[in-house]
Amino acid sequence: MAEFETIIGLEVHAQLNTESKIFSTSATKFGAPPNSQTNPVCLGLPGALPVLNEAALEKAVMAGLAFGCDITLFTKFDRKNYFYPDLPKGYQISQFDKPICVGGGVTFTIKGEESPRFVRLTRIHMEEDAGKLIHSADPNVPQSYVDLNRAGTPLIEIVSEPDMRSSDEAYYYLNSLKAVLKYIRVSDCNMEEGSLRCDANVSIRPKGSDKFGTRVEIKNLNSFKAVKAAIDYEVEWQTEMALEGKTFQQQTKLWDSVANKTVTMRTKEMSHDYRYFPDPDLPVIILQKETVDEIRTKLPELPNERRNRFVEKLGLPKYDAEVLTAEREIADYFEEALKVSGDAKKTSNWVKDEVLGIVNKESITISEFSVSAQRLGGLVKLIADGKISGKIAKTVFEELLVSDKEAETIVTEKNLIVVRDDKEIERIVDEAIANNQDAVTKYKSGKDRALGAIVGYVMKVSKGKADPELVNQMLLDKLGPLPPKG
Repeated sequence: MAEFETIIGLEVHAQLNTESKIFSTSATKFGAPPNSQTNPVCLGLPGALPVLNEAALEKAVMAGLAFGCDITLFTKFDRKNYFYPDLPKGYQISQFDKPICVGGGVTFTIKGEESPRFVRLTRIHMEEDAGKLIHSADPNVPQSYVDLNRAGTPLIEIVSEPDMRSSDEAYYYLNSLKAVLKYIRVSDCNMEEGSLRCDANVSIRPKGSDKFGTRVEIKNLNSFKAVKAAIDYEVEWQTEMALEGKTFQQQTKLWDSVANKTVTMRTKEMSHDYRYFPDPDLPVIILQKETVDEIRTKLPELPNERRNRFVEKLGLPKYDAEVLTAEREIADYFEEALKVSGDAKKTSNWVKDEVLGIVNKESITISEFSVSAQRLGGLVKLIADGKISGKIAKTVFEELLVSDKEAETIVTEKNLIVVRDDKEIERIVDEAIANNQDAVTKYKSGKDRALGAIVGYVMKVSKGKADPELVNQMLLDKLGPLPPKG
């Protein structure tokens, strides 16, 4: 049976998080009443003239720099002509032959792999969004309504080269791209609110061939999970067609998330169908190199760079670094806590396990979490300094969640400082050995877990305040090393 190779390219539309639209002063706030965020420019009224939003231009350049693109110093806007009810002007202002950014790429690592992968970018260009059609939910009322709140919303379209060969690659590519856009704070990338949308171009070809097969563009992908599922379905469909000797036209499909399949929408338009020409109402843009360099200075440390630093400079495991750098706010929280605690690994454990456990369970952002990074760092420092045990730390953490007190204050008020009186601890250790002879016998027969029962007794009697390391050392001194099994 013939073997085929999958060819995937993605087109991602990211909404730039500006206060106003790309060519007008109308607001871009999500959830406003229909048609309440419009003006003559958005509505395409005769005589209304667009004016470029400088913040949108700067954010587009910043995105290009973050992905290693070349910034086009001489660029312009074009009219992309097509008719649709939610496009009142009859054309969309976009960029055709002079996109703001060219080249560059997205680096990502697939889970379980060591080596990163790199997908080239063709271009990043600026454009305005169209409005939105809202269809009647009642099948007996065949009506559609037009909401032009989104008309004119600033977008960048990030177009990849057809470098991906599986839905997994597409999934991790999108996650990496989203992380970068959020790190540089040019987009909130909220797919539920439409501020990040993805179209997938999918084709197959016989393995070893250098020619591309007939391409299908899949739209209506409202989650990364949907992107993966749609690509897998489409590859399977195209493979079946090829094996049966059937051909099909280049076309656009929709992803039906209910039926879990792609559905033909229309045959694919080509660029000449849109009759692109320069927009006569907008002047060309001439960027100075100094302006681009100034924007470059505003770039933060990017996810991959930060992840590598956490591993190489802080000595964190790769998994920890990946979790902590998934979002800029989480990485910032960790580093603020680390400034206080001074212990990278212990701080990492508390952030990824305790803090993010609550953040994910309660579906909140880390900025909404009740314990500040500084207060958590204070707690971890007490553990690192040996002033409290891990068990006591859990008690203190519970108090931190519901109060504004510092960890050290809680420890002092509740008298939770670890007992370091060697004679007192030794007394409790002797008592533990005397009262747990069964565990002692098992330990001396080679069962290492039996030691845990004796340690547990000491911690219970000391109310968790005995230094666990000291307890373990005393027990080993008194009972001797674990004998070999058998």
